[in-house]
Amino acid sequence: MYSLYDGEGVLRFINSDKKACLDYAKLFELTSTHCWVMNFIESIDKEKNINLDLNQEENNN
Repeated sequence: MYSLYDGEGVLRFINSDKKACLDYAKLFELTSTHCWVMNFIESIDKEKNINLDLNQEENNN
């Protein structure tokens, strides 16, 4: 998941496609000096050491 934040740090858009975030920024004329795109899953993973692997096998216990 990718997230787009504005210059104030407010989440403006989130999508699984990075291009969609960039298209959103372009649509609303948000330049790179006024916003940034962040890989949401990697950020959570690095900060909290959470394993979010969607391909894990189910626990049948």
